Amino acid sequence: MTANLHAASGITVAALYQFTPFPDPEALRAPLLAACEAHGIKGTLLLAREGINGTIAGAPENLDAVLAHIRALPGCADCDVKFSSAPAMPFHRMKVRVKREIVSMGEPEIDPTLAVGHYVDPQDWNALITDPDTLVIDTRNDYEVAVGTFAGAVDPATPSFRDFPAWFRAHRDALLAGKKKVAMFCTGGIRCEKSTSFLRAEGIEEVYHLKGGILRYLEQVPEKESLWHGECFVFDERVTVRHGLEQGTFQLCRACRRPLDAAALAHADYADGVSCPACISERTPEQRAGYAERQRQEALAKARGELHVGAVRVPKE
Repeated sequence: MTANLHAASGITVAALYQFTPFPDPEALRAPLLAACEAHGIKGTLLLAREGINGTIAGAPENLDAVLAHIRALPGCADCDVKFSSAPAMPFHRMKVRVKREIVSMGEPEIDPTLAVGHYVDPQDWNALITDPDTLVIDTRNDYEVAVGTFAGAVDPATPSFRDFPAWFRAHRDALLAGKKKVAMFCTGGIRCEKSTSFLRAEGIEEVYHLKGGILRYLEQVPEKESLWHGECFVFDERVTVRHGLEQGTFQLCRACRRPLDAAALAHADYADGVSCPACISERTPEQRAGYAERQRQEALAKARGELHVGAVRVPKE
């Protein structure tokens, strides 16, 4: 599949990952960044010894060129890519970073190239999660789950994916009581590669995960047949998407980076770029004053047709 299949808006978004050994990820960084910049691609790509992960966007033909570069990297010929469109460029800049993990779980012995759960196509997902023998777990962070999730899914209420192993170990017996299978899902599939690998390492064999994640489900499963409730948080300026991968209705708090619905935006504690009902008590008056100044500088830069260098970025998976 190429980016040209989603060319209607002029901007195509590609969410991708591949677990594969990179002995020297730093050596891959500069050429990859150069390829992205040469083709006007923006977004974030993470490189680590375990592979590549990220979301990038640009004109379809330029995105195809960068994806060809990525697929030429060792072990990336079959790199999983999920395409969607955006009404405007959803990123401010291009970054390629070298990290310890491409998705941080903090369990160094977990290797998705050795053992993962059984992949389940979106068309077969409903039957699995409505089976009374199946435990369904949403592996995403708490602020993502608050925006939308599958009917009947367990919410770990974890602020970070690194909290998932401890949460599962602490609640394992209660979670698995009367259940024969575990089904897990995440935004694009990458967290489930690690979470299912983790459960396999914990001795659980009947583990399944949604192939392509929520994004592929929302793209392929008709809304009238869907068991998804709400919207799906994405890691770019669109904030959320709905069925058919249309842009959603949420906005982003530029102070805490949480998604905000209409009620939060209308709340007295909401100030654009400064605070929202969720974070106003988490920040000091000095911090909020700093956010207000940053917001003022961003507004001035926008009026000049420039991008303020201190623009707040959405969180990364």
